[in-house]
Amino acid sequence: MSGDKILSKGTVEKVGMKGSFLKYKKENGETVTFEGEILDHKIGIEYILGIMISEKHGCISSLEEINAVGHRVVHGGEFFKESVKIDDDVLKVVEDCIELAPLHNPANIQGIKAMSSLLPEIPQVGVFDTAFHQTMPAKAYLYGIPYSLYRKYKIRRYGFHGTSHRYVYQKACEILNINPETQKIISCHLGNGASIAAIENGKSVETSMGFTPLEGLIMGTRAGDLDVGAVTYIMNKEEIGRPALSTMLNKFSGMLGITGVSSDMREIEEKAEEGNERAKLGLEMYAHRVTKYIGSYMAIMNGTDIIIFTGGIGENDVNTRAKICKSLSFAGVELDLEKNKTRGETVISTENSKIKIMVVPTDEEFVIAQDTFNIVKS
Repeated sequence: MSGDKILSKGTVEKVGMKGSFLKYKKENGETVTFEGEILDHKIGIEYILGIMISEKHGCISSLEEINAVGHRVVHGGEFFKESVKIDDDVLKVVEDCIELAPLHNPANIQGIKAMSSLLPEIPQVGVFDTAFHQTMPAKAYLYGIPYSLYRKYKIRRYGFHGTSHRYVYQKACEILNINPETQKIISCHLGNGASIAAIENGKSVETSMGFTPLEGLIMGTRAGDLDVGAVTYIMNKEEIGRPALSTMLNKFSGMLGITGVSSDMREIEEKAEEGNERAKLGLEMYAHRVTKYIGSYMAIMNGTDIIIFTGGIGENDVNTRAKICKSLSFAGVELDLEKNKTRGETVISTENSKIKIMVVPTDEEFVIAQDTFNIVKS
């Protein structure tokens, strides 16, 4: 791996459903789409490998050029503090964590097993979304419930988006040419799923997502922080059970539930400009929640050197960044309004700002590739 150049990029969508397809982007930027009956993950990966070695569209000449495979795995519980080479023991732990991430870990496992059957001699590496946050102290990750429940069921804050937070804080320090182990950084991953992390001297010390990705910020369709008493009250009043409640809080809440417009921030902002009051309210609530977390993390770290925006909203939503930064003027934050309009890696604060404000596009795939390379090489 001589650098971070992407040779090809793609996704397989609607696996096991009607209308499944593979979208493939070549090194030259050309994008092609292939439709097919992709019944499961193994067939999907076979399809990917076939395109990668094809004479017309491929980026390698044969499968023998593949030296390793990296997987994003959502949940590694308390077992993994860093990326690891996958073996039977690791796979067993990932399976044990299914009940902590029932929507994600099973698919991750299918991908690992499919690749094992197709390329059995090739080493695989698991990069865990939860690993980066395993440096949080107990005072940050424990909940105020009977300690016995933590002992029995490992109910605690795990945090997610760890691969993204790790990439952007390191990249920000690289851009500024400073030592990350001397900095107090707040990383804001704002997308359809959203989380904030407090990173002190290179270690995650707090994060907004908790036992599940539902806790924390208001997201596209997720409620974020919610009084448990309100949850039981809703269940009683609406006479609904746990599955229906989970669907409501994960799929029909957040910005979609508040605005009644969409989970897409661009559509919500359009409606707000047209005078839609609920759209306006949703935008205010979103910025308020982000600001509240940033402020609390400033207090936890006793100061902040850098605030980073990343993710679809964090990287592209000029208005949301401006609202948040305006509320942080008490801490000496000064936003350069012209720089805030630019795209890509950039510092958007003024030279006089006491805290540097940056936009850093995330690249989780690069982290996965880099970790996989380093682990297999060693």
